[in-house]
Amino acid sequence: MHVLDGIAFYMHAGSGNHGCEAITVSLLRQLAKQDGIPLPVRLVTNSAAEDARYGLSSLDGIVALAQERRIAEHPPVHAAYYAWRRLTGDRESFLRYRLAPITGKDRPRLAVSVGGDNYCYPDMVPDLVLADHMLERQGTATMLLGCSIEPEVLKENTNMRDDMRQYRRIVARESRTYEALYKAGVPEERLVLLPDPAFTLQAADDAPLCERLAKESGGAPLIGLNLSPMAENYAHSKDAVLNGCRQLVRHILEDTDCTVALIPHVVWERSNDRTPLAELYREFRDTGRVLLVPDAPAAELKAVIARCSLFVGARTHATIAAYSSCVPTLVLGYSVKAAGIAEDLFGTDGHYVLPVQQISGDSQITDAFEWLRTNSGGIREKLRAVMPDYLRRAGRNGAEIAGLYRTL
Repeated sequence: MHVLDGIAFYMHAGSGNHGCEAITVSLLRQLAKQDGIPLPVRLVTNSAAEDARYGLSSLDGIVALAQERRIAEHPPVHAAYYAWRRLTGDRESFLRYRLAPITGKDRPRLAVSVGGDNYCYPDMVPDLVLADHMLERQGTATMLLGCSIEPEVLKENTNMRDDMRQYRRIVARESRTYEALYKAGVPEERLVLLPDPAFTLQAADDAPLCERLAKESGGAPLIGLNLSPMAENYAHSKDAVLNGCRQLVRHILEDTDCTVALIPHVVWERSNDRTPLAELYREFRDTGRVLLVPDAPAAELKAVIARCSLFVGARTHATIAAYSSCVPTLVLGYSVKAAGIAEDLFGTDGHYVLPVQQISGDSQITDAFEWLRTNSGGIREKLRAVMPDYLRRAGRNGAEIAGLYRTL
């Protein structure tokens, strides 16, 4: 690959977050269908080992995995770069080292930031801003794709607003973010509204995992439940969400003939859905009607979620897997992305999203679930009506990347 040629994805956290995996796989498959686009795409990743484990390396000819450098793992290098930064004020030096696969000799013409909700997390924003400016200065055009951004944070953060105006193209994945970016001064010709590309991820319907769960459930209807440490951390009380889910499981077991499938969607050690889900499983496993779904690639997890009659989830991409499979879904939301996506689908986020910050009593999740259950028929019909066009639009993310690349 020559200098200033080709396309790279960056700010990819690794496929142990199956939402990151779903975004990346979906985009790669969309790009592979575009004419005149150089492949493979360089995927600069926080964990090439994770990506290989979950199958990205099998996309032969479409993607080339490139491991980020981890400066903290190399003390002499870390010390040298720290001294350099103190001496020169070069704040970008750490990021040049980290993103070496695209800041060295073989620089891409276009770099696409694929961590859609990264700007929702304040501790990540400084590096995101620095990386964008660094890449543009070296002659690499930048694009922000599938993003969600808190409108109030954007309104208050001057550096973030300036950064948004520098991207050559921004694809917002829901209307609240789109409107906030437009009001912040992002030129309309650089701003696009398209659903998250992960909506188009194909479920692995032939996955052995689905057959295994069918046997373990005895053919009973499944209700899916995803819970995450992230949601717990945003709640006023860390125990509020877990206690609410505990009561929900108890309610399902007492009032229905369904089996509860506990489905992890992020399995990083630092933020592992299996931790709270395992606690629920230990409490209810003797009933024989609560199953802890093992870790699997995103497409297999989507196949499991698609077989649920109802779904309750905290992770955004677990709920995207449910929505895109037309499964009535209650989101335990903690940011603009949950509300924005629900509002675009249903015209309102009311009843569809329960903000974890508002959970204070053990019955709130169960009450919200009962509304979902009572109205599930109409919700399913609504999803079936809107999803074909929604999927068509989500499938245009790859074309947006290709279209920008051709203009550079």
